[in-house]
Amino acid sequence: MRAAVRDARRVVVKVGSSSLTSAAGGIDPARLAALVDVLAAARRAGREVVLVSSGAIAAGLAPLGLKRRPRALPAQQAAASVGQGLLVHRYTEELARHGVVAGQVLLTVDDVTRRSHYRNAHQTFAKLLELGVLPIVNENDTVATTEIRFGDNDRLAALVAHLVHADLLVLLSDVDGLYDGNPATGPATLLGDVRSAEDLDTVRVGSTGSAGLGSGGMVTKVESARIATGAGIPVVLTSAGNAAAALAGEPVGTLFHSTGRRRPTRLLWLAHATDPRGRLVLDAGAVRAVVERRASLLAAGVTGVDGTFAAGDPVDLAGPDGVAVARGLVNFDSAELPALLGRSSHELKRELGAAYEREVVHRDDLVLL
Repeated sequence: MRAAVRDARRVVVKVGSSSLTSAAGGIDPARLAALVDVLAAARRAGREVVLVSSGAIAAGLAPLGLKRRPRALPAQQAAASVGQGLLVHRYTEELARHGVVAGQVLLTVDDVTRRSHYRNAHQTFAKLLELGVLPIVNENDTVATTEIRFGDNDRLAALVAHLVHADLLVLLSDVDGLYDGNPATGPATLLGDVRSAEDLDTVRVGSTGSAGLGSGGMVTKVESARIATGAGIPVVLTSAGNAAAALAGEPVGTLFHSTGRRRPTRLLWLAHATDPRGRLVLDAGAVRAVVERRASLLAAGVTGVDGTFAAGDPVDLAGPDGVAVARGLVNFDSAELPALLGRSSHELKRELGAAYEREVVHRDDLVLL
């Protein structure tokens, strides 16, 4: 038995589209009901459960007369708009059989990277769990364009696990664990335990989803496990059919052991859930200040600006060699930064006013890559 899994009191469970859909492409009521039975049993055992569920786009295909997941982004958003309500309705009905109330939480990257939003997201989850609600989480695919491209909710699940201070993340897929190769094309061995990044060095994983309805694959699951375990949260990867056994701590699937410790949630999102809108090039002294002293980035240390971005957007901070060393939320628009480069804060305050004395990127809004 896996004690860390068995004893986990707050659990995030992620299920992919391929584990919820039928061969025809719509949501399979029997599969969804079976998953809910497992989650309800965990609740009866005294656990708090958060579900991250894909399937909104898949659920919207049949009502729109679509035979397969569309490639065009507007069509994906339309399917998500129709399907999200249907998906949550099914979960609500099935959970009601067990006397459990469902709550829908739709997230975008901004909800937890921008300082004014992320505390609210944490407080929302805390109150839902306090009230005995089972939160059902999905990316807000209808309006957030980068989220659909972002993938199949695997990375979102790792970040939510950190946001809610989970003790365990369970990734349910249509495969029964991580193999050292592709079992569909040749001999491959199931890895029961992954204890470090070095354990993954010999693993060859594919990059596409297996059922045609999801958008992720084993690559996104391994990345999700890296994020969660690096933040101190163990991860179990297995098939949806093994969900009950996995939650019970039985040795099914692959257990990724935790390798790190908790870090500020917003910085975890900044590192793993944002695409940089631009790049700032730093001189060698600024790189040392940011990386070694964990100092804020000042205009005096910036030598170049790439891209178009607004104040509050994430940008990469690169050294003279062009290699990104950090990512942060910038305090100035790309249009106004060139006039500030290489100038001291006192000089900027004297010539342009106190508003220009502030940091280009504050250390509280910066994470090393």
